[in-house]
Amino acid sequence: MGELRGRFAPSPSGRMHLGNLFSALLAWLSVRSADGVMVLRMEDLDPDRCKEEYAAQLADDLRWLGLDWDEGYEKGGPHGPYRQSERTQLYAAAFRRLEAQGLIYPCFCTRAERLAASAPHRSDGQVIYGGKCRHLTEEERNELAKTRRPAWRLTVPDRDIAFTDGLQGYYEENLLSDCGDFILRRSDGVYAYQLAVVYDDGAMEVNQVVRGRDLLDSTPRQLYLYELLGLTPPEFYHVPLLTAPDGRRLSKREKDLDMGALRQRFTPVELTGLLGYWAGQLDRPEPVLPKELAQIFDWSKVPREDIIVE
Repeated sequence: MGELRGRFAPSPSGRMHLGNLFSALLAWLSVRSADGVMVLRMEDLDPDRCKEEYAAQLADDLRWLGLDWDEGYEKGGPHGPYRQSERTQLYAAAFRRLEAQGLIYPCFCTRAERLAASAPHRSDGQVIYGGKCRHLTEEERNELAKTRRPAWRLTVPDRDIAFTDGLQGYYEENLLSDCGDFILRRSDGVYAYQLAVVYDDGAMEVNQVVRGRDLLDSTPRQLYLYELLGLTPPEFYHVPLLTAPDGRRLSKREKDLDMGALRQRFTPVELTGLLGYWAGQLDRPEPVLPKELAQIFDWSKVPREDIIVE
């Protein structure tokens, strides 16, 4: 694989919380334990939710904990720009390549129509697009375009895609029955996460992606995009989520667990020690520097199941 290149790619839509920090630390430890290159990319595609003040605060919170990066936000580097909002033309070019292959079609369905009971569902409740707009005639598309701006979907084949995750092990999905045709560009013109993240990781030569277990099921569709765009996919490590005792995933709405509150309750070494304990690297929570954890980091000790935060 050559030199390890990892990344942390948060969305600056609010203050980081404990779960974000857990993923960031594991990504950083994996890179630093292998003397690799760490990239910080801001996934600020959504102009309504993402703000520069959040990006700046996020970078400050990482530095407070002792997590550095070699290229990316505020630093630059050979694969910039490192903000997705500044990479729109690159996504547009990738989109046109897929369009030229005849793989993309306009979807005029409203949110209510997409969530209709007639649409198929996965076992976890996620709605799978039924392909209503895939077979529209040109005349029908032109008529619908008079009153509604379409989103654009990628046509997926009836094909199984499997991979072995570095932490979760073997995972397989059928693109058609488990995923369905998925959106590459929203009706407001914003490119979707799936296209942007694949293009960016490929173009930035990222060869290891560490992220939350909630994104495990998006990996097969991303692997399909890597293939279509002729990009080399990374190795994936999907880490456990931090959850509340009732099973809810921690989110940015949990203000008592965001970085503002955490920086008042803990010193950097105390918080690193707590996260390191949850990550299976320490026998008990105790103050530790990130660089000290990197010296003993071992993926085989990281738990696979979600972690309850009391």
